[in-house]
Amino acid sequence: MLIPVILSGGVGSRLWPLSREHYPKQLLPLVNEQTLLQNTITRLQDLPNQADPMIICNETHRFLVAEQLRNIDVHAEHIVLEPIGRNTAPAVAIAALMAPADALLLVLPADHFISETNKFSEAVIEGVSLAEQNNLVTFGIVPKSPETGYGYIKAQGISVERFVEKPDLETAKQYVDSKEYYWNSGMFLFKASQYISELEKFAPDILAACRETIANAKQDQDFLRLDQTTFEQSPSISIDYAVMEKTQQAAVIPLDAGWNDVGAWSSLWQVSEQDDNNNVILGDVLTENAQNCYLRAENRLLAAIGIKDLTIVETADAVLVAHKDHVQDVKKIVNRLKQQNRSEVELHRQVYRPWGSYEGIDAEERFQVKRITVNPGASLSLQKHYHRSEHWIVVKGTARITKGDENFILSENQSTYIPLGIKHRLENPGKIPLELIEVQSGSYLGEDDITRYHDTYGRVE
Repeated sequence: MLIPVILSGGVGSRLWPLSREHYPKQLLPLVNEQTLLQNTITRLQDLPNQADPMIICNETHRFLVAEQLRNIDVHAEHIVLEPIGRNTAPAVAIAALMAPADALLLVLPADHFISETNKFSEAVIEGVSLAEQNNLVTFGIVPKSPETGYGYIKAQGISVERFVEKPDLETAKQYVDSKEYYWNSGMFLFKASQYISELEKFAPDILAACRETIANAKQDQDFLRLDQTTFEQSPSISIDYAVMEKTQQAAVIPLDAGWNDVGAWSSLWQVSEQDDNNNVILGDVLTENAQNCYLRAENRLLAAIGIKDLTIVETADAVLVAHKDHVQDVKKIVNRLKQQNRSEVELHRQVYRPWGSYEGIDAEERFQVKRITVNPGASLSLQKHYHRSEHWIVVKGTARITKGDENFILSENQSTYIPLGIKHRLENPGKIPLELIEVQSGSYLGEDDITRYHDTYGRVE
C-alpha cells in the first residue's frame, strides 16, 4: 500500500506579497487553475495501490486545506495539525508512526510543480521496488543549470554517495558538468517501518517525542490535533540531516520531469506561460516595451512601460517591485515587516474563515468597515465583544441574527445594531452567499476582542 504524505506546513515568504503566513503559496493557484496543494494530489492519480493521502499542515490552515480537498473531491485519511513547526523529520515521523508498518510512504512537499506527471509516475513506480527492499529512496532532479539555491546529491548509479549543502556558483558549475550530481528535491519514498528503524539509530529523541505526541493527540472533527507540549520537545531538523545523510540505505532515482520548487518569483516566471516578449502577464495589465518580466495584478490596473527583467506583483494592500536577480531578497523585506509587527506579513486584506471571509474596506483609530461574506448554511460563532459595537447592513442574501434573547431575519437593505457586550451570532440560512457591510466602532478593534460561547468549527477554548 502506497500512502502519499503531503507536507503542507510552509509559509513561502519569498513569494510575498501573494504568499502570507495565513494564506501561503501551497494554497494559492500560482501556475494554473488549481492550487499547488491540489496539483500535488492530482498528479498522484495514476499511481497503483494508492491509499488516501495524509496531509500534515499548520493548524492555522486547517479549514483552507479541508476546503481545497473537497473542491477536488479527495478524501484525506488524516489531516494532521502541527501546533508548531518542527521541520520535516518529525513531521514524517508522525506519519510513519500512524501508518501500517509495511506501508510505503511517498513524502511530497505541497508546494512543488511538476509539468510532466507521467515521468513523475514512472519514477515513483521505479522507486517502489527499491523501497520494498528497505531502501530510503530520494528523487534527484536532473540539473538543467548550475543553481546555488538547491542542495545537491552526489550519486553512483542509484547509490547515494553524499548530500551536499547549497554551493557557490563555481562549485555548482562543476557539479553540473560532472554529471554525478542531482538537485535535492526533498521528495522521498520508504517503508514506514524502515524510517522508524533509522530514527531509532540516528534520532531517537525525535522518535520518542513523536510517539508521545501521538499518544496525546486529539481528534477534532476532521482533524487530528498533535499535542504541543510533547511535539515541541522534538528537535527541529530536516529529514536530510536527521536520517538521509547518515543512513547506509539511501538510494536515488533520477527525475527529469519539469520539476520546480516554486521557491521565488523567478521560478514562477520560468514555469508560467510567457508572451512574445517573454513576459508573464496575469490580471489587468497593460505593457509597452516590456521584456522578460513577471507582471501580476490582483486588484487594479497595472501599467508597465520600458522595463526589463522586473517582477511586479500588485495586491490590495501591497506592491512588490524587484529585479529578477534579487527576488531571493524578498525574504529580507518579510523579516523587516515582522520586526515592525506589520499585518501585511500575515494576512491579506481579504481574510478567509471556515464560514466564509471578510475584507477590510476602511479603518481609522476608532472605527473600521468590513465586507463580510458568509457561505450558504454557514454561521459565525456565538460571541461578544468588550470594546466595540457593530452595525450590520445586508447587501445580498438573507441573514439570521441572534442578538441577546432576540432571533430574527434580515433581508437586503435591512440592518441591525449590535451593542458592546451583547452576545450575538450571524448565520446564512439561504442557498446563495450572504454579503453584508459591517461598521465597527469602539476603543479597540482587534480581532482578539472576541469571546466565543459556541462555535460550529471548534474554536471555543
